[in-house]
Amino acid sequence: MNCPYCGHSDSKVIDSRDASEGVRRRRKCLRCGGRFTTYERFHKGGLFVIKKDKRREEFSKDKLLTGIRKACEKRPLPTGAIDKMADDIEAELFRLGKAEVPSRIIGDMVMERLKSLDYIAYIRFASVYLDFGSIADLKKAVDSLVSGETAGLPASEQLPLLPGEKVAGERRRARRKTGTRAL
Repeated sequence: MNCPYCGHSDSKVIDSRDASEGVRRRRKCLRCGGRFTTYERFHKGGLFVIKKDKRREEFSKDKLLTGIRKACEKRPLPTGAIDKMADDIEAELFRLGKAEVPSRIIGDMVMERLKSLDYIAYIRFASVYLDFGSIADLKKAVDSLVSGETAGLPASEQLPLLPGEKVAGERRRARRKTGTRAL
C-alpha cells in the first residue's frame, strides 16, 4: 500500500474495523507520518458467465451496472436503486455456488427486478435482452404489462394532482351541480 502523500510503500496499521463487505483500516506512513484510510474487500472466487455463443467470460459487476444504467437512463428512480440491484444480483449469483452461470440467468434476474422497479426501464432492457424480432413482439411485451401489472401500480408511481386540481370525473360532476365550468 503506497502512501497517497509521499508514495512510500511501507505503512503501519493503526486501527482496523469491519465495514460493509470488508475491512476499514487506518494507516500511518512510516516515512512522512501521514495518515490515510484504506478499504479492503474480500475477493470472491472467480465466477464465469457462459454467453449465448458458448464463450466464457469472467463476471463483471461493472458490465452489469452499465447495462442496468442504460435501461434506467433518465428515469425517476430512488437514489442508489441501481447499485443496490446490481449488488443483490451479484450476491445471488455467488449464493448459487456455481463456478459458471449462463448469461440467461443474469438477464432474467435483471428483468425480474426492473419489472418491479420501473416499467419503462424494463421494456428498454427487454428490447435489447430479448432481441424483439418485430414490433409485434414489442407490443406483446407492453400489452402484458398493461393488462396484468399496471393494475397494481403503486400510488407512489402515479403523478400527484396539483393542489386544488380535480380528477376529470369530479370536474364533470361539479359542472352539473353548478352549471358552470370547473377549472
